[in-house]
Amino acid sequence: MKLVSINTVCNGSTGKIMGSISREARNDGFEVFCIYGRRKGYTDIPCKKIGRPFSFLYHVFITTIFDAHGHGSYFKTKELVRELKKINPDIIHLHNIHGYYINYKILFDYLRNEYQGKIFWTLHDCLPMTGHCAYFDYIHCDRWKMGCHDCPNKKKYPISLVFDRSKKNYEEKKKLFTDPRITIITPSIWLQDIVSKSFLKICNVKTINNGINLEIFKPKKDETIYDKYNIPKDKKVILGVASIWEKRKGFDDFLSLADKISDEYVIVLVGLNDRQTKEVENYRNIIPIKRTENQVDLATLYSLSYCLLNPTYEDNYPTVNIEALACHTRVVCYDTGGCVEQAKNRNVYLIKKQGKEENIKNILKTIYSLKEYQEYDTSIYSDKLFAKKIIEEYRK
Repeated sequence: MKLVSINTVCNGSTGKIMGSISREARNDGFEVFCIYGRRKGYTDIPCKKIGRPFSFLYHVFITTIFDAHGHGSYFKTKELVRELKKINPDIIHLHNIHGYYINYKILFDYLRNEYQGKIFWTLHDCLPMTGHCAYFDYIHCDRWKMGCHDCPNKKKYPISLVFDRSKKNYEEKKKLFTDPRITIITPSIWLQDIVSKSFLKICNVKTINNGINLEIFKPKKDETIYDKYNIPKDKKVILGVASIWEKRKGFDDFLSLADKISDEYVIVLVGLNDRQTKEVENYRNIIPIKRTENQVDLATLYSLSYCLLNPTYEDNYPTVNIEALACHTRVVCYDTGGCVEQAKNRNVYLIKKQGKEENIKNILKTIYSLKEYQEYDTSIYSDKLFAKKIIEEYRK
């Protein structure tokens, strides 16, 4: 059987998920191929990049001005469809199709009217169900249930600075995406519940929790990591990890926490951009680390940390949480999204979201009173186990 998977990137959490499924499918006898929009491809899986700088920039332009995300990349999506026709896969597995690299209409016209195989779609956020945004809990918006309009989240990804096209976007997505042939995979029950209230409820929906590579993410000890990143050995490390730091991910909460936390602790933030790195230079107890693809270093950082603090206000099924837990590191996070499901592990400490000041007080209170790490079967987080469950769905 032939499997083609499509995602914005081959790295980051969604890229790792696509790679895990593709490798396990190949081991199970599938012929696999991946298509992606930008950055670098896999070295061990056949793949093709369809995104190009001009196409990407034009797509960004029409999104930023006209709120027309998913309407650019005309020629590159035509190229994608030609590639799909050439390969003629038995299964097409979509992941993130947003990210300025795919024209929704061209892709779904092909999927609905010409393609005869199985279609799977893993949702990593809520963008397929809204007229604009990827998440809406943070602003307490429920317009997506009946029909988006006058988007209050217009200046969040995918940013539109001028026009609001959310009503039209919603109507177009509803027309294109509601196909009962599609099997939706949600990584959390939280997201499955949202799907059940959206126009995608017409699709077959399965919840399968994401997995991680347990050969990498396991307890590690390497004293050189302290010197490599200038981390003091006599401090308790509060680790924060994100591929993109923003207000929704709790970046501002870390800055507030740094002003109040005891001197016996130091905050290490992984994934900062240049502007954020410069911003935290004003804080004596924050150590910035730019985005790293070095997974071994990341596992070592998890392992040496007193805890992972993940103050995300909206998230699907945070991979960083289970990466930390697999390294036997406790996790402190808000009671949001898929975090609640991860709290089956007694090493996850949930904090009820309240006002900003109360949140920081509760974070401090929780960190100061953490119990010792309690043994837990982390094999449930295996990406191989996760991928096998996906493949079982393929074969049905």
